Amino acid sequence: MTVPDARLHHRRSQTAFERAIDLMPGGVNSPARAFGAVGGTPIFVERADGAYMFDVDGNRYVDYIGSWGPLILGHRHPAVVTALQQALGRGMSFGAPTEAENELAARIVAAIASVEKVRLVNSGTEATMSAVRLARGFTGRDVIVKFSGNYHGHVDSLLVAAGSSAATLGVPSSPGVTTGTTKDTLVAQYNDVCGLEAMFAEHGNRIAAVIFEPIVGNMGLVLPSADFCAALSALTRKNGALLICDEVMSGFRVAWGGAQSLLGLEPDLTTLGKIVGGGLPVGAYGGRAEIMDQVLPAGEVFQAGTLSGNPLATAAGCATLKQLEEYPPYERLEELSARLEAGIRGAADSAGVAHSLPRCGSMMTLFFHGTPITDWPAASQCDTELYARYFWGMIDRGIYLPCSQYEALFVSTAHTEDDIDATIAAAEQVLAEVA
Repeated sequence: MTVPDARLHHRRSQTAFERAIDLMPGGVNSPARAFGAVGGTPIFVERADGAYMFDVDGNRYVDYIGSWGPLILGHRHPAVVTALQQALGRGMSFGAPTEAENELAARIVAAIASVEKVRLVNSGTEATMSAVRLARGFTGRDVIVKFSGNYHGHVDSLLVAAGSSAATLGVPSSPGVTTGTTKDTLVAQYNDVCGLEAMFAEHGNRIAAVIFEPIVGNMGLVLPSADFCAALSALTRKNGALLICDEVMSGFRVAWGGAQSLLGLEPDLTTLGKIVGGGLPVGAYGGRAEIMDQVLPAGEVFQAGTLSGNPLATAAGCATLKQLEEYPPYERLEELSARLEAGIRGAADSAGVAHSLPRCGSMMTLFFHGTPITDWPAASQCDTELYARYFWGMIDRGIYLPCSQYEALFVSTAHTEDDIDATIAAAEQVLAEVA
């Protein structure tokens, strides 16, 4: 993949990456960080503050990643830093209950209407894995339905690819995942009501749960239709299956009550992460008390974790949720995000670039495709080479965007109008050059 000549130099990042390749698979601890989707050498970050990241070469970037979503308050928000400092003064891990766990759980239960009880875990992957196991244990059924293009962490049973039909048994999409592990996973197309109805008509009495992202962020930002949301609710209720809302990315990001509050959904289980830990490793799953009470030790569905609800993550999570509740940022985030959307849309129009730019609150994606993106087959038709040129052009101008066409960007409360306007000006220049 051809990358334009850099206007910023990244010599130390190049050296660091060469060293990393000798130490870690692909030189990274999570695949997207390798910049495989945009080419070139990944940028090594030295520090961050507010809306900005600084790399090891001394370059500053306006950051629209925010650690892939959780830093809704920006980097190193004073309230979060203070909470972490106080927690460190008490200890880092106890392997025993703390009152901070109660506080974080209570804040989640108060915010999300469908959640009556919650269990804290260490990551979004743990949350979805545990929710799927719980759904199977509660219903006594085996089959799980997921949607192509929705990502629920690296859970074996959810790392599947669809076959040739709209409703098909999934097949493993990664070496090391066995067909036995995925044989009870069905894959359908997002926003395809007819396909979902056909799936339930054939397999309804075997389906334990449907898991989906109410606001998709992992094939770029994709929004569900009203008909699709209605079908999800009606079909799961009618057939005795559970509806699992994966709000690891959208929870507390698009609204205080999560995406489900915007869409009028009442899921049986919800998975959370990102913001719930204020930037530290955390996850959570919760739902109706009668379902959650099936989890050990109240019930028999096993799930455990030594570091679940650890003092540092709960401190950062409590501080973040307290800020979001006491000083709601959502109106301000809407203003900033709408300003950014309008500016980038205008820049793409002026450059004559075929595009689609869906947005929900402070999440959005500029797709290099001329028609609305509603599912993975449409998303997969985007011009990823053009996106790579756009990405590097923005990097050269000090704007850090997602290193893949298929990821959402995030606006934080630390961004200013000047940051937004500088981003729009950069987009105007880059899109005019790469179109």
